[in-house]
Amino acid sequence: MRTYIFIFLFSLSFIGFSQNNYIVKTEDGRRVLLKADYTWEYIDNIVPEKKAVDSTLVETNNDNSCKPDADFKEPKLDSKIQAELKKGRATIDHVKAKVAKDNDCNVEDVLLLNAKEQKTNAIYLFCANGNIVKYKRVGNSIIKAGKLF
Repeated sequence: MRTYIFIFLFSLSFIGFSQNNYIVKTEDGRRVLLKADYTWEYIDNIVPEKKAVDSTLVETNNDNSCKPDADFKEPKLDSKIQAELKKGRATIDHVKAKVAKDNDCNVEDVLLLNAKEQKTNAIYLFCANGNIVKYKRVGNSIIKAGKLF
């Protein structure tokens, strides 16, 4: 019986000393080292710059209408985030399909003007049917900005 108690106490103390350190990423993109002794430190001290989208290529009026230039190109979105959103059917293609359905137009008529995207949420600005519309994504749910339900 003493042998079993000794083995149990030895294995219990061994588990306590075999903790690992973890590297996690914060929302602003910096990496943090979480140590086994409950301390932490930044690996990346500099906050990575976010990609700015030049929205001067689209002509807007005060009446909420838009007319993009002939050489306007949609901003590129992060492919890693889009790959993760593919599982929940919330990629930019799914958002464009929802915008087209809500505004009674084709998906080809919907143009992405601006996007602020993270893994958990995003805000998109579209030109659909000649009007500027704003949509937001929380998780995998896509709704028009300003709407609750």
